[in-house]
Amino acid sequence: MFSNQILLITGGTGSFGNAVLNRFLQSDLKEIRIFSRDEKKQDDMRKRYASDKLKFYIGDVRDYNAVLNATRGVDYIYHAAALKQVPSCEFHPMEAVKTNVIGTENLLEAAITNGVKRVVCLSTDKAVYPINAMGISKAMMEKVMVAKSRNAGSDTVICGTRYGNVMASRGSVIPLFVDQIQTGKAITITDPAMTRFMMTLEDAVELVLYAFKHGENGDIFVQKAPAATIEVLVKALLGLLDKTHHEINVIGTRHGEKLFEALLSREEMACAEDRGGYYRVPPDLRDLNYGKFVEQGERSISISEDYNSHNTERLDVEGMQRLLLKLDFIRDLIAGKPAHAID
Repeated sequence: MFSNQILLITGGTGSFGNAVLNRFLQSDLKEIRIFSRDEKKQDDMRKRYASDKLKFYIGDVRDYNAVLNATRGVDYIYHAAALKQVPSCEFHPMEAVKTNVIGTENLLEAAITNGVKRVVCLSTDKAVYPINAMGISKAMMEKVMVAKSRNAGSDTVICGTRYGNVMASRGSVIPLFVDQIQTGKAITITDPAMTRFMMTLEDAVELVLYAFKHGENGDIFVQKAPAATIEVLVKALLGLLDKTHHEINVIGTRHGEKLFEALLSREEMACAEDRGGYYRVPPDLRDLNYGKFVEQGERSISISEDYNSHNTERLDVEGMQRLLLKLDFIRDLIAGKPAHAID
């Protein structure tokens, strides 16, 4: 489906952009466009990959004209540009709105205007039952995505994906813990009982591919994923790095953090389609004409449970270690090689 096509990645200098590039750079895509506001990271990527297939566009999703220009002639878009840090969004909520909500509106409007074939928007488990500004802005992003998909016409398909914790991505806790271990500082954990979904960047790319191939307008896709407590994650890391007696400091939850995250709400689980390794949540296709009463007949009401990091498959220390060993970052550390989390 990507043969001789043009792919645009917004926020393409981040963790997801690099992971997608590692997967697609040697494919038969004609061109991959990287759109972001960070010229230094773009220059680093230009030198690192040294590929004529890569084209770089400086701009911000808050700027409609910049997005309109970057989407001309594009066939597929992976929309990863966002403000993602929970504490910073708590202190600057309007900045999260400008990027995550208005920026998405700009991108989707430009995609429809330029006849882009498919757009996949990246969301997060924090958008489900949101309690923080980042999650609320992402929940609104999803609403914008679904609303835009209603009027996209037959030329443009707009759908989304939701992720849990992507291990070793920029801003995640694993690189922080590793740095604290290597520098001899106490590991700072918020709450040992806190659970999070665990996914590799390769899992995240597979979910994007699935959405590109199977998504219809308004769909949201979730990959089934295991979860672990922060305590298990720390024990697994310390065991792999042979630092089992390293000091641990419990600092309490930060602004806007939850004890556990949900990837699907109860309401979404009631209508979700189980596709093996994935869930598909279809959009509600009804319009606003609620006036006419339709006889429903006798119905049985079932109350579904949400899909969260407390009730999914729970990893023990050994299971967490097996998952960590899938990361080049961790394998390099164990082998004594220089190791860096994906920027």
